[in-house]
Amino acid sequence: MEKKIISEIKKSKAKNILLQFPDGLKPKATKIAKKIEKKAKINVFIWLNSCYGSCDIPVLGKLKKNIDIVFSFGHSLWPFKRKIKAMEID
Repeated sequence: MEKKIISEIKKSKAKNILLQFPDGLKPKATKIAKKIEKKAKINVFIWLNSCYGSCDIPVLGKLKKNIDIVFSFGHSLWPFKRKIKAMEID
């Protein structure tokens, strides 16, 4: 999973990313964030507000100018790949 995320980070030359997890996956958030941060050498932030899945996109407000990519974790792939880039993660 981290390999696909890191590949996307390198392609886009992102420096700051945000990871969003549904509440059931939040216990794994820190471990995933640390791996990505170490391997990609970037800043990784975790969205801590409630989330009900990958369709529940965070409203970043003032943070928007500081975040290059948001990776939303969920249990299903988004059906609208054309409008929002989505990638399936194993």
